Amino acid sequence: MTHLRWGVLGAAKIARNFVCPAIHQAEGAALVALATQSAEKAQPFLARYPGLRIHDSYEALLQDPDIDAVYVPLPNHLHVEWTERALRAGKHVLCEKPIALAASEIDRLIAARDETGLMAAEAFMILHHPQWQRARDLLKDGAIGRLRHVDGVFTYRNTDAGNIRNRAEMGGGGIYDIGVYPLIGTRFVTGREPDDVVARFELESGVDTFARVWAEFGDVSLSFSCGMRLHPRQEMVFHGEEGWLRLTAPFNANVYGPTQLHWARPDGTLMIEDYSGVDHYRLMVEAFCASVQQGLPFACPLEFSQGNQRALDRILTAGQGR
Repeated sequence: MTHLRWGVLGAAKIARNFVCPAIHQAEGAALVALATQSAEKAQPFLARYPGLRIHDSYEALLQDPDIDAVYVPLPNHLHVEWTERALRAGKHVLCEKPIALAASEIDRLIAARDETGLMAAEAFMILHHPQWQRARDLLKDGAIGRLRHVDGVFTYRNTDAGNIRNRAEMGGGGIYDIGVYPLIGTRFVTGREPDDVVARFELESGVDTFARVWAEFGDVSLSFSCGMRLHPRQEMVFHGEEGWLRLTAPFNANVYGPTQLHWARPDGTLMIEDYSGVDHYRLMVEAFCASVQQGLPFACPLEFSQGNQRALDRILTAGQGR
């Protein structure tokens, strides 16, 4: 197999704008099919990929023998069901985050992955970006001395009541949509798990629209905020005893603004490394294909995703007072 042949379940915006172009451009990948009942939603895909095969149902795409892997960008509450169904249909699966709404649900996916021998993973594109890998390596090498605190923020403005992110029954809310990123980023660069969590939420119709979270990773603390009613802002800062690292566009690289890593070194100098133009979606797809085809390790296996979901479960419990 020289190329992994991909199908996409649904014509979501993230598929149209980011992941489908990444699959189309990625080494070792070929975009061959899309499942949607809407001719209108299919049109932008067909205009860009004229040979794309359109299926009128998700199940029809899963039964297509010319598809090796499936990307799932469906609403959050459908992720577990369709990831498992795709695996049972003999397809590798890359699913949008959050791959589940509770850590216990991921047990089903791990079992299906192991039973089928296929690849299943969560689409955390940031873990494939060199700025995050560089931050992890610098911290490991002691470039800022002993790490003591991490600050994060991720906000955007969405007031559309009909949007899936504002609908509790579809797994909406800021924590599921964007709060996942500061959390998984901190776990990725530190290699640690939180042992204590505090959270405060502002809720509208059962959906967290603004959240403040504090977590302890041993002797390293994390504080972050995320919100869906604020002007867009994002940043991550790793503060050590002898310096700090700052990611200027940690989550929406290139889209939010210049993608840079600022490194305040122990000698007082400030180093700026620029990563503008790097497509972390393409890197994610290529890493997925390499894992399937060559057996290379993937940055976000299901076990790592389940660790993130365990922490999210604790944050949701604390923030919602459950």
